[in-house]
Amino acid sequence: MASEEKPLVVVTCTAPVNIAVIKYWGKRDEDLVLPINSSLSVTLHQDQLKTTTTAAISKDFTEDRIWLNGREEDVGQPRLQACLREIRRLARKRRSTGDEDPPPLSLSYKVHIASVNNFPTAAGLASSAAGYACLAYALARVYGVDSDLSEVARRGSGSACRSLYGGFVEWQMGERADGKDSVARQVAPESHWPELRVLILVVSAERKLMGSTAGMQTSVETSPLLRFRAEAVVPGRMVEMTHCVRERDFQGFGRLTMKDSNQFHATCLDTFPPISYLSDISRRIVRLVHCFNAHHGQTKVAYTFDAGPNAVVFTLDDTVPEFVAAVRHCFPPESNGDKFLKGLPVRPASLSDELRAALDVDPTPGGVKYIIATQVGPGPQTLDDPHAHLLGPDGLPKPAA
Repeated sequence: MASEEKPLVVVTCTAPVNIAVIKYWGKRDEDLVLPINSSLSVTLHQDQLKTTTTAAISKDFTEDRIWLNGREEDVGQPRLQACLREIRRLARKRRSTGDEDPPPLSLSYKVHIASVNNFPTAAGLASSAAGYACLAYALARVYGVDSDLSEVARRGSGSACRSLYGGFVEWQMGERADGKDSVARQVAPESHWPELRVLILVVSAERKLMGSTAGMQTSVETSPLLRFRAEAVVPGRMVEMTHCVRERDFQGFGRLTMKDSNQFHATCLDTFPPISYLSDISRRIVRLVHCFNAHHGQTKVAYTFDAGPNAVVFTLDDTVPEFVAAVRHCFPPESNGDKFLKGLPVRPASLSDELRAALDVDPTPGGVKYIIATQVGPGPQTLDDPHAHLLGPDGLPKPAA
């Protein structure tokens, strides 16, 4: 009945960033975004890093529109169109399977989307993963789709399918040509390993020179090491990493996380022409972590780097204060002493003379801009508070408060 069609259906959701500990690099199908290997990630807490997205549909909208961080963007970009097509296909399919009434008019309605990140976009902090997971989740709510959203999110950004779940998540590469079995699955929930902490060392909040999409395509075409990695190394590592997570074995988890990060960056150097995402500061952080662990005689902290220079460091809660002190020692904050540490509170600690000597570094002032302290967190959430909507009753972005 037409009278029951709401003038405006609005949904607002949030979605998390995820950090891969077994890396995804390389597609076997560019169009469907199917990977050459499986991957495993940790979902970060949305209190520190999240994307918020509002989706609204109305019979009064004349075209699909999208705003990112307050600026209107081109709604025609292929990845975004693939997500919209996929969600509308699922909505039609859901409507036609039951013996309900004919599909509601809302399927033909245009959608307005507004999305904001509470962290720098495209600076190697996995903004596309959170963004597309949030988009898929919000569109599913507004169009009444309740099936698996792996495919919708994946068409936007491969790693986004992993942000559809909290805790520890694997993206199974799948075998099928149509990609129906290339889906994300939770390995363990966010409550599984409460002591685990994540420190993001932000080295640079600049956009990277070579984006992930172009980078991995070149690697697939030119790196024999990448093919070897995908076929001979990753399958065993997926099994081992899953075991380390389930057993909460930090030593095993940390060592494998660092090895896999290093191998991913080795495949980037094996790409022709070579790609380098790490900076001198990144390499100093690597050395700091190895010095710190050697001093303690065990793996107490572990780094991983995605396609950018920022380090993500995993550790257990009782190691955080000492490691943060070590970072401050090696990279003295330039002037933002009070803003150097964001996120979860960390109690101050001093370095022992032995550790200070073991670190053996010339300090690089300002090398690390700031640290975000966070932990493992849940998957996407729907916000019920109407004040949270980024779009007003007219379907346009609310003026910034």
